[in-house]
Amino acid sequence: MENVLAPLSSYLNNLGPSVVLPVLITLFGLLLGLKLGRSFRAGVTIGVGFIGINLVIGLLGAQVAPAAAGMAEGLGVTLDVVDVGWPSSAAIAFGSSIGAMIIPLGLVVNVVLLLTGLTRTVDIDLWNYWHSAMIGALVGAVTGNYLLGLLSAAVHLAIILAIGDLTAPIVQKYFQLPEISFPHGTSAPYGLLAIPLNRLFDAIPGLRRLDATPEAIQKRFGMFGETLMMGLVLGLLIGILGYGFDSPAEDSTAILTLSISLAAAMFLLPRMVSILMEGLMPISEAARVFVQKRFPGRTFYIGLDSAVAVGQPSVIATSLLLVPITLLVAVGLAPAGNRVLPLVDLATIPFIVAVMVPIFRGNIVRSVIGGGILIGAGLFIATWIAPTFTRIAVDSGFALEEGQATISSLVDGANPLTGLFFAAAELGTAGVLGAAVLCLGGVVAIRAVMRRRDRRALAEGGTEGGTEGGTEDGTEDGVGA
Repeated sequence: MENVLAPLSSYLNNLGPSVVLPVLITLFGLLLGLKLGRSFRAGVTIGVGFIGINLVIGLLGAQVAPAAAGMAEGLGVTLDVVDVGWPSSAAIAFGSSIGAMIIPLGLVVNVVLLLTGLTRTVDIDLWNYWHSAMIGALVGAVTGNYLLGLLSAAVHLAIILAIGDLTAPIVQKYFQLPEISFPHGTSAPYGLLAIPLNRLFDAIPGLRRLDATPEAIQKRFGMFGETLMMGLVLGLLIGILGYGFDSPAEDSTAILTLSISLAAAMFLLPRMVSILMEGLMPISEAARVFVQKRFPGRTFYIGLDSAVAVGQPSVIATSLLLVPITLLVAVGLAPAGNRVLPLVDLATIPFIVAVMVPIFRGNIVRSVIGGGILIGAGLFIATWIAPTFTRIAVDSGFALEEGQATISSLVDGANPLTGLFFAAAELGTAGVLGAAVLCLGGVVAIRAVMRRRDRRALAEGGTEGGTEGGTEDGTEDGVGA
């Protein structure tokens, strides 16, 4: 079986989401009753949107990485674990023995949870199952047990779907995305942890009443509060910190190029997301009609990559502010044991904060503080797993570049759930089984919260699963407190 599925996983990884998702969207549209032409056009439009988003994220990475390396060098700190970024991490995950099984495993898990009512998310973002494959590969490598790795991947898929359900109302309300959830391995765990952090911020007098949304900032600072100008100014700041002025002509060119590139990213990302949303809307409407007709009384969400949210002004502004902060935090934590130099994945910070931002109600100050805390803690996880991460990479055929003795990743290496499952694997079989029970208990608990949310929404004249069921910050019934 593995001999058949491994080439398929490798092929899907090579295609990437820009090709895989349009095909899945087209098929999904046909299943929902859309005509072939409309389904196909929606799928292709979504693919174009993803390509646009990836081009802008690629621009960010290409411009920010050299400045980041310069900042680290200028501060005189040697961080020997290289952040190879999510594209390499996905290739490593799909290239593992768990990766060969992850798509059929993910489909089975999703269907079982839908049939039992433990989730309402129909996850069509199959390409991002690689996050669960990475978890399974790490657990399998630590325990030496393939089945425990497979179990961990399945449980990770389940808890990510549950978190996607839990945060769906606030995501739908904030981003204006009806019937959408983000069961995304990068974004969802940080969204869950943002809930107790937001309650903590509510208890701090200085933060409680601080209005730091993009609208409030622009109102106060005028033109320089616009996201376009914020990108320009942040680019200058990062460039000066990263390049200095040892060679005035060369360094000033690099600084100004970085500045205008970040301004371009701030300006272009929302446009790319709007293209993606143009393709998504017919699918979302068809899904609503399909569910109402065939499953009266039930609500389903379409599970998508959080890429559809990264162009929102608060998300991109928070992300750009976190670039230099993440580097400074990494350097500051070096004496405490951090060895990871954030590099390639600095461009993917928008995905890390995508679900956190709506929990923080678009407040950029809260989002930056919360993001800095969680990413900082995650650097220790990324350092901890680095030797095993490197071993998995080599076993999957990943070629280390010159000077790369040990590698890790900011996206999955620093992820809270990675830390949970890796710690469980270190404890052996009992630890993995304990983590599985804990996560499945979380799935059941989240379902109970959603039922209370539904009853409250119905009592207030809303609908099951609607955004009316959550509080303003999405922390219904004290979840995460």
